[in-house]
Amino acid sequence: MELNPRKQQILLAIIREYIDTAEPVGSRTIARKYRLGISPATIRNEMADLEEMGFIEQPHTSAGRVPSERGYRYYVDYLMQKTGLTPGEEDLIRQEYASKVQDIGLLLQRTSQLLSQLTQCASVVQSPRIEAGTYRHIQLIEMGPGRAMLVVVSESGIIQHRLIDVPESITGADLATISGVLNAKLSGCTIETIKVTIIREIYLELTRHRQILDLVLEVLRTSFSPGAEEKIYLGGLFNILSQPEFHNIEKVKTLLSLLEQEKLLAGLFAQISEPGVSVRIGQEMSCREIRDCSLVMAAYEIGGQRAGSLGVLGPIRMDYAKVISVVDYLTKNLSRTLEQMFRGGG
Repeated sequence: MELNPRKQQILLAIIREYIDTAEPVGSRTIARKYRLGISPATIRNEMADLEEMGFIEQPHTSAGRVPSERGYRYYVDYLMQKTGLTPGEEDLIRQEYASKVQDIGLLLQRTSQLLSQLTQCASVVQSPRIEAGTYRHIQLIEMGPGRAMLVVVSESGIIQHRLIDVPESITGADLATISGVLNAKLSGCTIETIKVTIIREIYLELTRHRQILDLVLEVLRTSFSPGAEEKIYLGGLFNILSQPEFHNIEKVKTLLSLLEQEKLLAGLFAQISEPGVSVRIGQEMSCREIRDCSLVMAAYEIGGQRAGSLGVLGPIRMDYAKVISVVDYLTKNLSRTLEQMFRGGG
């Protein structure tokens, strides 16, 4: 339903004021603070129309109004102007990503922390999906004493990597030798098609490195095989406690319990169908227990293919303009950083 410009201005003012104060908004407040050039009486008439149309609601017996879920949806789709991050926030993100480029787990964990820090909401980051496919290239890269990077490239171009502990006596030349044998024996295989005879041949050629072979093959089996579980990184869960909507402790307990269920969170991310940032408001969410919240989410990519997802969960009264900007900026930077990390490592 289309609103005329004056109703749009009044709805926008109500939403901005309510986001800032969490208090019902009256006509006098709008007239005084937003200087729309119309009287409080006219604003009251327009507010009555907006309420009848379902864009605002009157809580209890208060004289003020609050936005409805329909009002927020109209705001996000038609009225909201996305706000950019400050130079300081952009610098913080760049510095944090630059310092975490050697470990994907640390990178995703810090992404979750940045999301919650910059939005003051709860954050959820899903690790990259493992796609089925044959191994094209396997490489062990020296990362310092006792540490190596295992990089696996599939035929589909998906690149995964893990930092692993290795004996400190292992040299870069040893890792190159091991990588050469693994590539010669495993190229064109999947974890399901590697035969016992091939594994025996690998161990015979690399007898001195049995310990590291045990580790590499176990990592390939548990972390790089199709169906390996995706990890969920949570941040800022207790930001929810500071929001007036969640002062009911039983409601908070239920919400926090749900956020610990990784399958539930993965199901929410599965709702992402359109490119860019998606917004689900209240009743639009498939999970009934979190319909007092909104979820702003997006998928990040590696090599142009969807790899995982991230999102922000907060009250329906969240600052959508700010949250959408943060999610969009972090998604693009995470995609870029992972691309550089994996392509560089391969």
